Order: sequence, then structure tokens, then C-alpha cells
Amino acid sequence: MKNEKFATALLLLVLVPLVSLSQPLKHVRPEQVGMDSHKLLKADSIIEDAISRGDIPGAVLAVVRHDKIAYLKAYGNKQVWPEVRPMTTNTIFDMASCSKAMSTALSALILCEEGKFRMLDAVDRYVPGFENWKDTSGETTTIRIHHLLTHTSGLPAYYSPAADASPNPDAAIEHISHMKRAFEPGTGFRYSCLNFITLQRIIEKTSGMSLRQFSRSRIFAPLGMNHTDYIPCAPDARGVWHNTDQPCWVSLMPQGEDWRSIVAPTTRQTADSVLCGMVHDPLARIMNGGISGNAGLFSSAEDIAILCAMLQNDGTWHGKRIMSQQTARLLRTVPRFAEPFGRTYGWDNYSAYASCNGDLFSPQTYCHTGFTGTGIVIDPELDCSVILLTNSVHPDEGGSTVRLRSVVSNAVAASIIKK
Repeated sequence: MKNEKFATALLLLVLVPLVSLSQPLKHVRPEQVGMDSHKLLKADSIIEDAISRGDIPGAVLAVVRHDKIAYLKAYGNKQVWPEVRPMTTNTIFDMASCSKAMSTALSALILCEEGKFRMLDAVDRYVPGFENWKDTSGETTTIRIHHLLTHTSGLPAYYSPAADASPNPDAAIEHISHMKRAFEPGTGFRYSCLNFITLQRIIEKTSGMSLRQFSRSRIFAPLGMNHTDYIPCAPDARGVWHNTDQPCWVSLMPQGEDWRSIVAPTTRQTADSVLCGMVHDPLARIMNGGISGNAGLFSSAEDIAILCAMLQNDGTWHGKRIMSQQTARLLRTVPRFAEPFGRTYGWDNYSAYASCNGDLFSPQTYCHTGFTGTGIVIDPELDCSVILLTNSVHPDEGGSTVRLRSVVSNAVAASIIKK
């Protein structure tokens, strides 16, 4: 069985090229999709103010409406230390926890619609030894896949790996399997990276592919998202981290140009270096070697715009169906058991983490954000998506984008003058 799955994975990698023919979104003036370009300028001043305050070094903003890019602009710098490099609209960002929504959740739902598992399946069906909730009297309650996707499993938010550890996904999942659960599943909400690392194991076990292989072959390559990929890494004998594979956009780079030149760096690592092209999140980098259910995806604004258009078109883009209509709509629907908490399957509708939606978009709006300063907001009623990408953790952690995301969303929503 393992050999069959391995052979299938290799075959898919051969059949699905790492770089596909792209179907980019058409760029239009805001007025062509019912938006006021003068009102959109308010978003510029909001972002520029954040740069001048030192909240962020720079940003890229993309606004998608009616399957077109109505606004795409770069601001400030993508690097300010140890040298200054200007931000460009094609900059690739460490998407951090947006990886959960863009890759892990979509992969899980695709496998669900194919019958590989169901939302009510117990986690321990796929992760042997995974402990369920046990109360003080010894009674147990099963933790199910839908609890992982909605952050209602009771798993802790995170755990910090040893700084000198090497990638060991099996050790990570073993540790998560036995950590103390905070509450009975379905009775509370705790946003947890561990939920999505556990989901990664389920995706990989049921598909026979790594999360990187599955998401690339089933989502990103078919959509022509040629600047979206996980980037594996590991430490050498001296403990210095290096990339162990190259991302999919290497073949698109001008001859002699380093693929990292278009990546926004994150935090300072040594006296003269910053993380660039390796995921910022410690669990994703140290324990999972850059391919992780909670973080690790890198992407650009125009690639994410294609993904948003696919979701707004109920799972299809340019004749390529990525998921069923029912599955795409499930991503923006809070399941009944999770109504007190506001989380959909992998995205966020109205939990406390959904402030990036702002105040003016419709109640159906759903979103996700990332610790590095990334955010995606999608309003299915107004058919409008806001992609705000920053690297606020560069060169040192401390910059905040919580308020920035909200006010940018408000500026974009206020610019809509016609449905």
C-alpha cells in the first residue's frame, strides 16, 4: 500500500508541472467594476501612515472584484535591514497562518468531497494514539475532524520546539497527540496551530502525498498560481538553516537571479542576516522543515487574487474546477455546532480574530490572517476581495497590523458604488 501511494505521488508530480500556464486576472480601472478610484486612494494614505509610524516596512494591496483586479499597488520597502530594497507588486510573502486557509483547509475539503474522510470521523482513526478528551470521571468525548477545522478541539494553541531540534514531523504529531486538552471538544474555541498540523497528517495519510505535493497538484498548479509554494529547509551540521529544495518559481526567474530576490524577508537572525525564503513560524520551520499545516506557504498578491476569484466562482476558474460548488460554499458557512464561535471550515466569519473584515462589508464576509502581517478578506455578497500583504515582523517583531487591516477593509468597502 505504501509503495502504491508513493508511486501515485511520483506520477502526479510528473504529470502536473510545477509551473502551469497562468490565467491571471485582468487589470481594470476601479470604475469598470463599480468602484470609486478616488475613494480607494484613502487606502493608500492609511497604508503610508502605517509605514511612517514604523508599524510595517511596506505592503502590497490587491482588490479583486467581479473576477478582475481593480487595484494593485506596492508601498514602502520589502527590506529595510541590513539593506533597503523597495516593495514591488510581485513580491512573495511568508503567508504564515494564511497557509491554514489557502492550503490545509482547501486540501482537507477536497479530500472530504472525494470520500477520503468525513468531517465527523474521529481524529484517532487516522492518527493512531491521538488522545480524546477525558473528564475527571474518566468519561471520554471524541475529537473529530470538524473540531480541528473550526478550532473547537480543545488542543493547546501552540508549543515551542527546542531551538536546536531538527525537522521531525513524527515527533511533532506524537507530542500533539498527548498534550493536555483544555476543554471538551465542541464546547469552546481556542485558535490553535496544532489543529492544522494534525490536519496535515490526516491529509497526507489519506492522499498518499505530502501537503506540498497535494496542494500544488490539486490547487495551485491548475490555477496557474506560479508563485505559490512551500519551501523545505533544514539545519546543517553547524546548526545553520538552509533551503533543501527550490520553490516552483525558480524557472521563471531571469537567468542568474536568485529566487529569494523577490521574497519579502521576515525577522533578523544574526548580526547581518534575516530570514528570507524560510518560514518564520518556529514549529513549521523547526519541526516540520517548512512544510506544515499551520504555516509555511509563500505567495504573491496576484496569485492570491486568482484563488479568491476561484472561491467567488464557487470552486472554478477559467474552466478548471478545483472543488465542487457545495464545498466552496462550505468554506464560507459556519457549521451549526460552531455558531457560538464564528469559525467556518478553515476560515473565519465572525470570531474575535475576524476584525480584518472591517465594519462595512456584508455579514457573509470571511477572512484569514497571518502573524507575519498577511491578510485575506472575501465578501461573497459584494463579490469583493481585499488582499493586504505586509511583513510587519521585519526586521524585528513588534509591528502590529490588526487595526491597519480593518481600516483598509473599510476604505475598500466604502469605495464600492455599484453592485
